[in-house]
Amino acid sequence: MAERIAPVRRVLGSWDVIVLLAVVAVATVGAFTIEGVASPRFWRFVALEALPIALIALPMTLVVITGEIDLSVASVLGLTCTVMGQLWVSGVTSLPLLIALCLLLGAVLGAVNGLFVTGFGLPSLAVTIGTLALYRGLAYVVLGDRAVANYPREWTSSAIAPIPGTTIPWMILVLAALAVVFAVVLHATPVGRALYAMGNNAEAARFAGVNVRLTKFWLFVATGTMSALAGVFWTLRFASARADNGSGLELAVVAAVLLGGVSIFGGRGALLGVLAAVALLGVLRNALQLAYVPANTLTVITGALLIASVVGPNVAGMLRERLRRRRSTAPTATPTT
Repeated sequence: MAERIAPVRRVLGSWDVIVLLAVVAVATVGAFTIEGVASPRFWRFVALEALPIALIALPMTLVVITGEIDLSVASVLGLTCTVMGQLWVSGVTSLPLLIALCLLLGAVLGAVNGLFVTGFGLPSLAVTIGTLALYRGLAYVVLGDRAVANYPREWTSSAIAPIPGTTIPWMILVLAALAVVFAVVLHATPVGRALYAMGNNAEAARFAGVNVRLTKFWLFVATGTMSALAGVFWTLRFASARADNGSGLELAVVAAVLLGGVSIFGGRGALLGVLAAVALLGVLRNALQLAYVPANTLTVITGALLIASVVGPNVAGMLRERLRRRRSTAPTATPTT
């Protein structure tokens, strides 16, 4: 019986499942205590708010697993918004062309981060703090304090249009498809195994034949591209391109990645936990907003969750290790004759 229960305990005790259960618990409590949480409209707003965070969190998960980080993602989003607005004002009226140019811009911005980190051997934390300020500054150079808001209504309405018969925006399907791609790469390919190896010991991974620098470079390119995609969605959702779009969003992305069980030191984590953490943050923030909790308090809660996301998995790991050692050292009963 104990042998049958052990796998169930391992599953229920995993951090991913704990975060998923937290989503269910918060949603359930909110539905009974806060008016509006149980409504379809509430879940629509949760999905719309979570979409850009989730899009950026997908590649960010892979970056953090390798032991790096990208704090410039919100500034890439903001610069993408302003460039999209400026291109529209300049006469680029094809939405597919605008999206393609924005994604190309995001890839170039990510490549700049990757070049400094892998080409010059600089720490990603310092590099992306610098480009966080640089890209945001460039966004103000492009548009200044102006806002571009005269996009065609069919563009803005289609970006947030629901799946027929539901209130959930159809962009969730795009997110789901991208999540499957990233999950397969991370959990079912040699590339994913190489990412975990790099996070645990980059030098050992290099000796094992992994091209650490090139792999990390392309991860930063992916992060920039996905941030640009989030910028396109942000612009169309709010029908406004401004230089301050997405300010502070990097905090929510990093909080989701770490709260989802990805180790800040690299080498550990899974996409399921990260997506569950994105949902948890979205449900919690929107529920508290319905409860008229001040915005400053929401920021404090996000910061507290960020700290908990770093401490929680480590404490859980220590407790599991102690239990394992106790079981291994516990005396076994000898049968009596």
